[in-house]
Amino acid sequence: MQQLESIYFIGAGGIGMSALVRYYLAQGIPVGGYDRTETELTRRLTEEGAQIHYTDDPAIIPAAFRNPAHTLVVYTPAIPADHQEMAWFRSQGFEIQKRAYVLGLLTRSMKGLCVAGTHGKTTTTSMLAHLLHQSHVGCNAFLGGITKNYGTNYLLNSESEYVVIEADEFDRSFHQLRPYATVITAADADHLDIYGTVEAYKESFAHYTSLVQQGGALIVARGVEIDERLQTGVRRYDYGRHEGDFHAENLRIGGGRITFDLVSPLGNIEGVELGVPVSINIDNGIAAMALAQVAGATADEIREAMATFAGVDRRFDFQIKTDSLVFLSDYAHHPEEIRQSILSLREVFDGRKITAIFQPHLYTRTRDFYREFAEALSLLDEVILTEIYPARELPIEGVSSQLIYDALRPDMEKQLCQKKDVQAILRQGHYDVLVVLGAGDLDNQVPAIKQLLLEQQ
Repeated sequence: MQQLESIYFIGAGGIGMSALVRYYLAQGIPVGGYDRTETELTRRLTEEGAQIHYTDDPAIIPAAFRNPAHTLVVYTPAIPADHQEMAWFRSQGFEIQKRAYVLGLLTRSMKGLCVAGTHGKTTTTSMLAHLLHQSHVGCNAFLGGITKNYGTNYLLNSESEYVVIEADEFDRSFHQLRPYATVITAADADHLDIYGTVEAYKESFAHYTSLVQQGGALIVARGVEIDERLQTGVRRYDYGRHEGDFHAENLRIGGGRITFDLVSPLGNIEGVELGVPVSINIDNGIAAMALAQVAGATADEIREAMATFAGVDRRFDFQIKTDSLVFLSDYAHHPEEIRQSILSLREVFDGRKITAIFQPHLYTRTRDFYREFAEALSLLDEVILTEIYPARELPIEGVSSQLIYDALRPDMEKQLCQKKDVQAILRQGHYDVLVVLGAGDLDNQVPAIKQLLLEQQ
């Protein structure tokens, strides 16, 4: 990569991209970029010094980013193929790299602590960053969500040798990384629009294990079946809730609290309490603590930080939590994530009626997994289904939310609606535990839904 004088991000407001925007701003390098829509996050990036605009027009790219000899262009794979600014940069001979390439460079200059897997990545990565940030070890971190502890998706510590990164399997991005140590939380098939087959998806994880550096560590959730290809000298561990090299003992769930003891080959930790007490965070917490121990955090540091972890926006993000009403949003958008989310709610709110508003994410994912979505959603008492959020995709004939709806448990309460009608539907109902599920834009309605529910109390 050439000597940088400036850097331009196409898709600057993406949750992963914006962390890199902040990193380069912190290095004193001019940063510009494009995003499709203005958001609270892009407004904050602008306040921090980034030059961001929202019209795809090469003519309005600022002068500071028009020299191919000194400007690196970074893009997200979600950018459409006909993007005009991307075409202009290519025609002018700019160096153009994916976000993952830049993150990969960081894992070559620092010790990368990476979290990979179909689900659980963002919470586990954010938890790990908090554990290390609160310890003597410290860390830099590029996260896939906004942490409630810090109000950001990026942490900087110029004195730490560690960088915490969410290792994204989409578009094989995690193959750019060279982890010092990594967790793999799950390898349930996803992104089949990219991989084509389940076998190819699992092969990508197999290749990822070969990238762990000699002297490092691979920590895999029990039950994950991939063909591991470790370099000589890589320590290999497994973890699970009740068994594995790292696991929980003396698990206690009740009264709004979850506590347990961590059993670990690197030293047991007694009296761990989850700051966000939902059962899936037992697994996430074990994985995060394992990596924190590999990095050298002490038992006392880990115990204290686990109790103060406040969570991540859109990950079991409680908006209302009273005896008569619970309302939260959760980013779960894969069938297994949704299943785990609902089971966690069942465990914490045993005996209460649970309703979900679910916005499917991507036509291809709905096509490939509509039966699995229906099976997971059938664990609810009631479901409200909206239309599919397309993200980067064009519609596919015959693929709609109706596929999921028709496969739901016949005797459950269910309805199909347009996103714009969600609030009108909620005004007509009464809810006990209500969760907004999905990775699309329905989450934008969460503040309005919260206000509506409070007015009904």
